[in-house]
Amino acid sequence: MGQEVTVSVIMPAYQCEKTIRQAIDSALAQEVPLELIVVNDQSPDDLDTVMTRYASDERVRYIKNTKNLGAAASRNLGVELARGGYVAFLDADDWWAEGKLARQLAALEQTKSVLCSTGRELVTPEGQLTGRVIGVREKITYRSLLLHNCINCSSVLVRTEVAREFPMQHEDSHEDYITWLGILKKYGHAVAINEPLLKYRLSSGGKSGDKLKSARMTYWAYRYAGFGPLSAAGLFCAYAVNGVLKYARAYLKH
Repeated sequence: MGQEVTVSVIMPAYQCEKTIRQAIDSALAQEVPLELIVVNDQSPDDLDTVMTRYASDERVRYIKNTKNLGAAASRNLGVELARGGYVAFLDADDWWAEGKLARQLAALEQTKSVLCSTGRELVTPEGQLTGRVIGVREKITYRSLLLHNCINCSSVLVRTEVAREFPMQHEDSHEDYITWLGILKKYGHAVAINEPLLKYRLSSGGKSGDKLKSARMTYWAYRYAGFGPLSAAGLFCAYAVNGVLKYARAYLKH
């Protein structure tokens, strides 16, 4: 592929044949030079047939794992293959609003930051917009991130070399949260656009659907990030309170 690539969009794909077209189309509609790397993580559905729709689009690279690796390792593979100076993550059941990447590129250029996220609008499992929006601070510090993970993976645009420096690990935890903490601890604050440029699909079957399981994963995220048991427990308590407030605001505003 000889065309210029500014952003490499990384999309792990597993059991997503019903939702991935909307995700892909929203990425390809972004008005920036990009490539889309779809990583089929041994998906048991008919994903191959869906992907034939994009076979003639030179921006789309379709990769198949030889065994199921999980979302984190699939994202890491995509990052290693990326040709762009920036990588953006997009899950196969979410989608972006028009102009998302262009606005994030401008924000990163203006602030000289290495990572930019956005707000999100919650979407039902069936794909219906709810009008419920979860905002984000326009400046995200390491300290504030410790108390509340306001960076949603599908909203992130990050410099490629930084993403390679902090690969996603520990999939038994919130691996993306650990990565954001590592990046902000080294590089300082991240920036964000406080608008719902990400449409985020709610699902009871995801890693965060089981609240008790998600709580354990958050605690271990702090442990993997280097905190002792007591410090991790204290941070988790603050995280839990902020999480309740986050969704309460979204529902009360609607």
